[in-house]
Amino acid sequence: MYGDDAASQSLGITISDVAAGTAIASMTVRDNMVNGHGICHGGYVFTLADTAFAFACNTYDDVTVAAGADISFLEPVHRGDELTATAVELSRRGRSGLYDVTVRTGAGTVVAEFRGRSRSLGRPML
Repeated sequence: MYGDDAASQSLGITISDVAAGTAIASMTVRDNMVNGHGICHGGYVFTLADTAFAFACNTYDDVTVAAGADISFLEPVHRGDELTATAVELSRRGRSGLYDVTVRTGAGTVVAEFRGRSRSLGRPML
């Protein structure tokens, strides 16, 4: 899946520790990710969390997409911060799933909490 993920690759997002219902995505905040307030644009933090979510919910060999998601930004993120998003499956019933993703800095500070809702399309991964 990562080989075809041009969006994540272009942002320097890497994936690790993928297992049933879990995945970790990491990224370094670059200069071009900082907004007019001098902090990382929330869309990049959301994208990192969403990427971890996508890899976690696609661990069952069924094509699965987001049905919805929300995020709470808890601390500002700065240029140069190393971010890690850890996705964990909370529930998977039928074609629907619920996942939490915690985004932390390299120092361990929690900067965002993301909740994603997934939906299997009912077809196998290619």
